[in-house]
Amino acid sequence: MKKMLFVMNPYAGLKRANRHLTDILLSFNQAGYEVITHMTLGQGDATEVVERHGRDVDLVVCCGGDGTLNETITGLLRAGADTPVGYIPAGSTNDFAASLKLSTNIPRAAREIMEGEPVRYDVGKFGQRYFSYVASFGAFTKSSYTTPQSIKNALGHTAYVLSGITELSQIRNEHIRMEIDDQVVEDDFLFGAICNSTSVGGILTLDPKVVDMGDGLFEILLIRAPQSLAEISECIQALQSQKYNCAMITFRSARKVRIFASPDMPWTLDGEKEDGHEMVEVENLHHAIRLIQKREEA
Repeated sequence: MKKMLFVMNPYAGLKRANRHLTDILLSFNQAGYEVITHMTLGQGDATEVVERHGRDVDLVVCCGGDGTLNETITGLLRAGADTPVGYIPAGSTNDFAASLKLSTNIPRAAREIMEGEPVRYDVGKFGQRYFSYVASFGAFTKSSYTTPQSIKNALGHTAYVLSGITELSQIRNEHIRMEIDDQVVEDDFLFGAICNSTSVGGILTLDPKVVDMGDGLFEILLIRAPQSLAEISECIQALQSQKYNCAMITFRSARKVRIFASPDMPWTLDGEKEDGHEMVEVENLHHAIRLIQKREEA
């Protein structure tokens, strides 16, 4: 019998996955899996259990938000395991799932994993940590890890937007030097993201025509602070139209990035806090994971 490790964060999102647990496990058993079920006990727990058991099973499935997926992928990579991973999105924002159009209907997502097939995708390595879809700094990134779980559960994605608004009075420009493959960009930036996703924080959406999550490249979006109402309008229009040809925006694709910044500037990796670095290297790990996706209809 095939073996599965099922890792679930029972506190993710509105805790909506909890009431579907029986249906989820039934789908897995009907597909012929013997399921080892683990409910996460806190931050880092998913990584530990996946690192310990990920090589000994045929499939790892995680249920939770972007942070749970991040920990699951981290556990697999630390274990050196090429085990396929299935993702049931049950968080407040689910940026990664939105980029891949994974179902957020919990029972349907479980069934689609059983009916799907593994597809190779890239993973980011930020210093010694991994990220599945984004490493960001500046405006609105702090809200993803400072908003209490109880507020996230009560308000869902709205909690991120409201918390982001309260950050406006504290936003400052960050002086950044980036060596992007063979190019150097240096300036004061309001926001920056190194991403492998079309959705960033549920607020910014990148053009899916230029984002390929398995091409070995990151998309890098840097936003300078507008100095006038005209520049604010131009910046908003560029972001909304997904045409990044304005003076406040730098948009590049790259395989590797070296970043020099203040060590006091925090980062966010897949919604979780990362301490600042005076210098950090970010590398695209091409086709590092096999993620189960629904088969395309002929």
